Amino acid sequence: MFLRSVWARQAAPLRRQVAPLARRCVTTNAATSHAEDIPQEDDKPFTVRLSDESFETYELDPPSYTLDVTKKELKQMYYDMVAIRRLELASDRLYKEKKIRGFCHLSTGQEAVAVGIEGAITRDDKLITAYRCHGYTLMRGGTVKSIIGELLGRRGGIAYGKGGSMHMFAPNFFGGNGIVGAQVPVGAGLAFAQHYNDEKNVSIILYGDGAANQGQVFEAFNMAKLWKLPALFGCENNKYGMGTSAARSSALTEYYKRGQYIPGLKVNGMDVLAVKAAVKHAREYSVAGNGPLILEYVTYRYGGHSMSDPGTTYRSREEIQRMRSTNDPIAGLKQKMLDWQVVTEDELKALDKSARTYVDEEVAEAEQMPFPENTERVLYEDIYVRGSEPRWVRGCTVNDTYYY
Repeated sequence: MFLRSVWARQAAPLRRQVAPLARRCVTTNAATSHAEDIPQEDDKPFTVRLSDESFETYELDPPSYTLDVTKKELKQMYYDMVAIRRLELASDRLYKEKKIRGFCHLSTGQEAVAVGIEGAITRDDKLITAYRCHGYTLMRGGTVKSIIGELLGRRGGIAYGKGGSMHMFAPNFFGGNGIVGAQVPVGAGLAFAQHYNDEKNVSIILYGDGAANQGQVFEAFNMAKLWKLPALFGCENNKYGMGTSAARSSALTEYYKRGQYIPGLKVNGMDVLAVKAAVKHAREYSVAGNGPLILEYVTYRYGGHSMSDPGTTYRSREEIQRMRSTNDPIAGLKQKMLDWQVVTEDELKALDKSARTYVDEEVAEAEQMPFPENTERVLYEDIYVRGSEPRWVRGCTVNDTYYY
């Protein structure tokens, strides 16, 4: 049924002030949303009313606070979020077992953004993001096996074991990029291509609050607005960069207003239905020829910036636990479905079991995949799309030539 299938000289310790939690989060209490006239059929649409706190806008009319969904769609969203979290928990374990090496950025807690975006766009729309990309890879058509295989450096990984955690790709998914903010102008280029070819699609261009201060981000804003590109810039504001909060690094933390001349939309990124409604509204706006928008997804990562960051030196454990217990995106959707009698407790348990079994089986298979061959040839493979290679490429020296 369900196929789919992150120095100073020693002196008196500095105390960093932590902004009150209420100023940094948007509630996802299931009681603030409701649904009526829910049909018996799984594939028959019905209307849900979103929380009044779901959106804030800048120079833009807000999205509708009602959204048409089906029982089947809600179940799939729940399944996908559970699968992404299980995938990230498996990645965490494998990293701690030293089976995954190098960089590894997890998105535990941010599942609603990836799932909500995918629910509002088409397979012909393009998406590009930064290094916290595992969930997006899965939603864009990757499998858990190919993602874990890539993390483990195996030949069957989605980038043949050569990209690792930060460099994963799928059809119309352009990564997975390691340089902070560098994907944003590339995403503007994707949108330019769509505009040039007169395609009725958009490019989803994602970056974090830490990358929002990069100069190239503002250059991309300017180009997109100047040429009215179908670019949906999206800041995943999870409140913290590597070791610092947004308030300590950004003069303006309302990231959806950063475009000045580009309209903006802030959405509760812990509510998958609000994310879908926001992106659906933004996509319709941009495809109609109105140009770019800037979205801000207010979300939260439970873990550190990466696996090398414990994530507790610049925020309290109590804050993390409070967010887990009051704002969790999976628990929020689960409660909505129960309140609306979309599913029973037993059906939810079956969904949980199905998603976890799928992930666990795929992880086990990925661990058995072979590593790339220990030959020089491997270094030259996959530089080009297979079948489009030139006759030869030069190696590290003038006399070092590799022939295809």
